[in-house]
This record gives sequence, structure tokens and C-alpha cells, in this order.
Amino acid sequence: MASKKSPKPVVRSSSSGNSLIPWLGLATIIILLDQVSKITITRLFAYAETLAVTSFFNLTLVYNKGAAFSFLAQESGWQRYFFTALGLIASAYIIYLMRQHSTQKLFCTALALIMGGALGNVIDRLLYGHVIDFLDFHYLETYHFPAFNLADSAICLGAALFILDELRRVKK
Repeated sequence: MASKKSPKPVVRSSSSGNSLIPWLGLATIIILLDQVSKITITRLFAYAETLAVTSFFNLTLVYNKGAAFSFLAQESGWQRYFFTALGLIASAYIIYLMRQHSTQKLFCTALALIMGGALGNVIDRLLYGHVIDFLDFHYLETYHFPAFNLADSAICLGAALFILDELRRVKK
């Protein structure tokens, strides 16, 4: 009688958890750099103090109770909780997307930058009730771009990479 060979077990790697590590690591680095820069600037500067670094760039300590470009900053305080919740919900959704697309490097890099920046600003809102901004670019001292921070920079870079990734995907 011929014996039947039992099929070899199929080994499936649970890559969804492990493949998130680089992306969560990048987001964590963004958060740490953002928070260290904000702590440093708040220890070195008084509120609204400015240091001219170049003819087009200053370091200045300002607070933003709103969102980008101080949107809703003059409201009664509800925006603190709204933008905190928005940042947390967006981060949860980003983690979901990174799990689904963990092999897409540019896409996940973009999402990690956005999440790191969002959480960096969420930490500010939770700890201080406002976001700490300090990078002030200007033109001839007359037009000042709204002050921003490293978290905002990471969000913008992530958004640009996200658009680039989508444009590359459309071309295929």
C-alpha cells in the first residue's frame, strides 16, 4: 500500500505587524525631533522674542491655538479638542493604511511623516493648549509667512510625497 505524504505546512509570515516598525519608527523620530526643538526654543526665547538668522529667516517663539495659518485661533477654545481629536483619528487611520500598504515605501514614508507631524502638534495641544511655532520666513521684513515648526514641515513634506506617489501611480 502506498502511503500518502502529508502536505507541508504553509508558512505565512505575519508581516503586517513587523512591516509597520520602520514607518512607526520614522514617525517617532519626527515626534522626538519636533518636541526637542520646541523644548529648546521655549527655554531659549521669551514669547514673541525674535532672532534674525538670515535676511529672510528668523527664529521667533509664537503660539498657535488654531490650525494651519492660525485658522480658528481666535475661537473660544473648542478648537483645541477638535484638532487634538482630528490628529488622533487621522493617526489611527494612517496606521490602518500603512498596514494595508506596508510594502509601498514612498506611500508609507509620506504617511509616517504626516502622522509624526500630526502627533507632534497633538502633544503640544495636550500639554500646553496651543502649538509652539518658531520658524519665521519673510520677504524684506514686510511679508512674513506664518510661523511654523518641524511637525508642520514633516506634514508638508509628507503631503508632497503623497502627491508624488499618487502621480507616479497614475502614470503606471
